[in-house]
This record gives sequence, C-alpha cells and structure tokens, in this order.
Amino acid sequence: MKLSFLPVALFPRFLRGEMGIPSWASLGKDCGLDGIDLSTHFFTNHSPAQLLPIRKAVEESGIGIAMVAAYPDFSNPCALQRERELAYLARDIALGSELGARYLRVLAGQAHPGLRRAAAIAGVIEMLKRAAEAASRFGLTLVYENHSKPSAWQYTDFSHPTDIFLEIAEGIADTGIRINFDTANVLAYGGDTLDVLKKVLGRVETIHVADTSTQGSLTPCRVGEGLAPLTAIFGMLKARGFEGWLCIEDCVSTTREGIIETAARIRSLWDGA
Repeated sequence: MKLSFLPVALFPRFLRGEMGIPSWASLGKDCGLDGIDLSTHFFTNHSPAQLLPIRKAVEESGIGIAMVAAYPDFSNPCALQRERELAYLARDIALGSELGARYLRVLAGQAHPGLRRAAAIAGVIEMLKRAAEAASRFGLTLVYENHSKPSAWQYTDFSHPTDIFLEIAEGIADTGIRINFDTANVLAYGGDTLDVLKKVLGRVETIHVADTSTQGSLTPCRVGEGLAPLTAIFGMLKARGFEGWLCIEDCVSTTREGIIETAARIRSLWDGA
C-alpha cells in the first residue's frame, strides 16, 4: 500500500497563490507521504514556463505525483459542450503525463436538469472511451470515481446515484479505465458502501480515503473519525491483494500536524484491518 494526499482544505490557498505545488511536494515529503495529489485547478496554463519548474521541483523533493483530479462534464446535454469537455480533458491528460503523474481522476459529469437517464449514460460512456484512447497514448491511467460534487460544479455528479455509477462502470469495463473508489460518497448518497465496493472490487486501482459524519449528505470531518467503514473497506482490499494507492481526500486538515496525524491514522487503520 502507498499513501498520498489530496489537500482539499488547502485548495483556497492554492487558488489565491499563497501556496504552490513545489511547497506542497516538500510538505508532503516532510509528512512521510509516498506521493502527493493535485487538482487541475492548480494550473493556470500548460506553458513550459509554468510546468518545467514544477516538475523539476517535485522531482528534487523526492516525492512523486500519484493522482491529478480532473473534472470533465461528459453528461452535459449539449453535444458541442461535450466535445469541448473532451478537449479540455485531453489537455489535462497531457499535463498529467508531462508532470509524471500516475493517475488522472475522471468523472461522469453534472446532473443537469432534464437529463434523460439512458441517453446521458450512453453519452458519458462514449466520451470516457474516447478519453481512454487519448490517455493510452500518454501512458497515463484514468480512474473513474463514484463522485458527489466539487466546488467547481453547479450540480451534483450525475453518477452520484450508485445505480448510475455502476452502469457507467460496467460500460467502460472493456477500456483501460480503472476505478477510484471514494469511501464517503456512497454514504453521502445514502447507500451501502461495502455492497457497492464488492461490485467493482476487481477493477479498483486507487482509493479516495474520505469520510463524512452524516449519512445521506457529505459532511466533512477528520478522515478516519466519521461513518465511513474504513476498517471493513481496507479488509476487503487486503483480502483481494490490493497493493495500490490510498489517496487521502482531506477537507479538514490545514496544518502540517493535521496532515501527519491523518496520514498516521489511515496507516494504523490499514495495518489493523
């Protein structure tokens, strides 16, 4: 098992320019992580003037980039906008590849009002398959997530309902796209986390180790102290021989001490599962 960290609680500092990727890589190394996670929101452009210094600084820090989180909206009802979203994602794929990231997190898209379920699912599957072709050329693995809602979106994820997530996951089973299983989002929908995990377990490549303090909604709390059944999840993964990445998605920790404590808590839960 390898441990990385998506610092959601620190996103505002990145967006205000108060924190940069090189400093996050250095902090992640100091906190004993095996890798760091990033969001595409951290990048204002893909010019060499921006990317080359970032890659050099990350390499010099001695820690790699495990996952970059992207936000494609493939459920958009406008066909032209779906093509734009694919073009945007192609840029994200190239960016992740240039930075040496292992994974790029992808989503279905937003639950736009008036979507027709069957048509929207078919459209998402088509676009994800096309994205997989682009990713294969750059040696980057796409991981599809059972998602809820990022701050960048107006609406909740179209595949937040577990039946839609599972249908899309089945529709892309013949591609190179793997699963990034989020440990909080099924609970946030009101579903059975372990039941959903069992259905995709053989294709899980990465885990977003997240938590919520309430069932039926996503209420951020310290990861490992909420309702997410992490011990049971980790036990299922270990029984399956999982040796991939646990990517902590932390919406609370804003200090070095908080990151270290959360990482230690997750390692302890893993070891005890």
